[in-house]
Amino acid sequence: MKKPSNRFWALLLGGILLLCVAAGVYLYTRPAPTVGPVAIISLDGEIYDTIDLGAVEEEYTFTVTGKIGLTNDIEVAPGKIRVCRADCPDQICVGQGWLDTDFIPIACLPNTLVIQVVDGEGSGIDSMVG
Repeated sequence: MKKPSNRFWALLLGGILLLCVAAGVYLYTRPAPTVGPVAIISLDGEIYDTIDLGAVEEEYTFTVTGKIGLTNDIEVAPGKIRVCRADCPDQICVGQGWLDTDFIPIACLPNTLVIQVVDGEGSGIDSMVG
């Protein structure tokens, strides 16, 4: 059996070095994963929508209509969410303002709407308590 030549070892080492450089360039230039806050919008006890607030770049508004016809206008901005208009008589959901943490959810009881924010890994207060 023939012993591998120095050329073989040089090519092998060069290939490994090239592979390492390529892996380093790939890891350095790929975008970092963003794990931002996620808004979970529930209507009548079921998930209506989830919004990655960390990925929002421009403000937008949409309307949610409940079972009995009441509506809530929800405004979404980078990193935060709020109810900006509602048909309910007490307007508590509008008065809660912007939500950007998982501390207290926004609730509109007449429309059975709940908006809560959890971090992207799902480790908010609710997930700790169970």
